[in-house]
Amino acid sequence: MRPFRFGVQLGEQRDLADIARRVEAHGYDVATLPDHFSEQLAPIPAMMAMADATTELRVGALVFDNDYKHPVVLAKELATIDVLSGGRVEIGIGAGWMKTDYDQSGIAYDRPGVRVDRFVEGLAVIKGAMGDGPFSFEGEHYRVTDYDGMPKPVQQPHPPILIGGGGPRVLGIAAREADIVGVNATLTAGAIGREALASMTAEAVEEKVAVVREAAGDRFDDIELSIRAFMVSVTADDASTDKAIDDMAAFAGVEPAMIAESPFALIGPPAKLVDDLRSRRERWGFSFVSVGGEDIDVFAPVVAELRGT
Repeated sequence: MRPFRFGVQLGEQRDLADIARRVEAHGYDVATLPDHFSEQLAPIPAMMAMADATTELRVGALVFDNDYKHPVVLAKELATIDVLSGGRVEIGIGAGWMKTDYDQSGIAYDRPGVRVDRFVEGLAVIKGAMGDGPFSFEGEHYRVTDYDGMPKPVQQPHPPILIGGGGPRVLGIAAREADIVGVNATLTAGAIGREALASMTAEAVEEKVAVVREAAGDRFDDIELSIRAFMVSVTADDASTDKAIDDMAAFAGVEPAMIAESPFALIGPPAKLVDDLRSRRERWGFSFVSVGGEDIDVFAPVVAELRGT
């Protein structure tokens, strides 16, 4: 089994240098930001700020929306950060899902199939731009002619690519194209709602991982499986654990058993969370686990126990 790695997904925090140093000191491997048009910082300059404040912390976005930047531009920016950071970039990228971003910005919110087609082309362009020598590409959405992307990233042929998906098509693409596959909720509705919650059960995750395994074929063992824990509560004892599960279940409108069993939830004392993560790695293969910025300190004992094991 792959050794554990841990990430922190930040958001609206402004003191990124101090936070990045704290994240690194606690032993987390990666710090990321989402790519949305809300109050969060823009991920590209934020990534550079975090890399500049640390010596080993890897940086990325979870994940870049392919529709927000031309892939040639994104490839150049990411390669530049990889060079300036000494090879510490991870490339998280997806087809985009949050409808409010599109509505507010005026970017066309095409049907999922079109967005995914464009994302697949964008990914090919990013890989081509970071590769050795000039390349050309002609698709339905992008056309690149004799372009030699500069600078080339330190990590060759490119920094590790993470593709997150919740549906069969994107999970299949991730299984064939990515170094890291992020298993997500189903977000075709364009917002977090009942459909997304229904796809976060243990049974639904089982089906998603099966899709990845089948699509990956012989390369499955070379893939790192990742999950972002959205429901995190580090508790003191069994009673407080049960209450935290009940409270989250009531808020989400689901049964407590669903929360307790979902790999998107981490609820319990550190010793229980260590056991849960080991069991989930054995069952599903999740070795790269990310939590939110509000969880940096409380989750640190789990990171200290499991990182690299």
